[in-house]
Amino acid sequence: MIRDLVLHDWVVAGIALASGCAAGLVLRALMKWLGKHASRTKWSGDDVLVDALRTIVPWAAVIAGAAVAASALPLTVRVGGLVDQSLTAVLIVIATLSAARVVAGLVQSVAASRTGVAASATIFVNITRIVVLTMGVLVALETLGVSIAPLVTALGVGGLAVALALQDTLANLFAGVHILASKTVQPGDYIRLSSGEEGYVVDINWRNSVVRNLSNNLVIIPNGRLARTNMTNYSQPEQKLSILVQVGVGYDSDLEHVEKVTLDVVDSVMADITGGVPDHEAAVRFHTFADSRINFTVILGVGEFSDQYRIKHEFIKRLHQRYRTEGISIPAPTRTVALQRDQGGAPPSLPPVPHQRDASSGTLADRRR
Repeated sequence: MIRDLVLHDWVVAGIALASGCAAGLVLRALMKWLGKHASRTKWSGDDVLVDALRTIVPWAAVIAGAAVAASALPLTVRVGGLVDQSLTAVLIVIATLSAARVVAGLVQSVAASRTGVAASATIFVNITRIVVLTMGVLVALETLGVSIAPLVTALGVGGLAVALALQDTLANLFAGVHILASKTVQPGDYIRLSSGEEGYVVDINWRNSVVRNLSNNLVIIPNGRLARTNMTNYSQPEQKLSILVQVGVGYDSDLEHVEKVTLDVVDSVMADITGGVPDHEAAVRFHTFADSRINFTVILGVGEFSDQYRIKHEFIKRLHQRYRTEGISIPAPTRTVALQRDQGGAPPSLPPVPHQRDASSGTLADRRR
């Protein structure tokens, strides 16, 4: 110290620190009030900004009070410089955390507001957050007087070793980025892999993709495997799709009447049932003379993949009821089995069982003697 501490120094420093803390509390209450108003708007970006400012603004007031308190004390130039550097580094770290939250939130907000962008894919959010935090830590170290050039060099050399040790992890990371950038799969799509896994894509993170199947179970698939395997995306290029239902009627049926009745049932299902496509052009295609009936295919439209089960259920119920009302038969397969008998009416006799001969012991009758 350049001189001895007196009571006046302590009083001034205490007042400055208390003023900073009081200002921090007032600003925190103000940010809370702004947060309530921001939540009423349609844009989610203001919520992110206010949430970040709620952290950095009060702490900035406290740090400012601490800096004023330190300047009021009779500190040496070296000690005063260390205090200023430390407070500045703390402020940079807090600002970095807030900036990482703001940028990640904005990325999430922009992704959620645009079609074709991975709204729920956390991989972009995580990468953005890591980049911002790394830059903030480097700036804080530079502020404290730590040279970051050797550190960056060491990180570059160590990064090669880490990359060799984490080949699978990095492969999954870049595979996830490639999947999202190519827009072949997006969260919300219904996919089916050639290995049999299928379901709705819930999230694509830095290591794996999360798929929820129709039984509400989660299937975890590594991004590298998802990028390599053959896959059917039932949500691309659009969610609407056509499904086929196989039907058969008897040979004595009027096919023109059958077609008209079937199309009427399809139109009613498309208009009344949730998941149907009202503007879908129904189609009936006869294709096979089977053993006991004429088979045909009915083409239905559904809004998305899981709607097909509800549509099929209602269509089959209504079609069965309508066919019964119209007198249209749906015959079951039949077979005629003919048994031939002798002229006297007795069933055919079974052929005699031949005797086995053993070369060493003669016939079966010889052995019995």
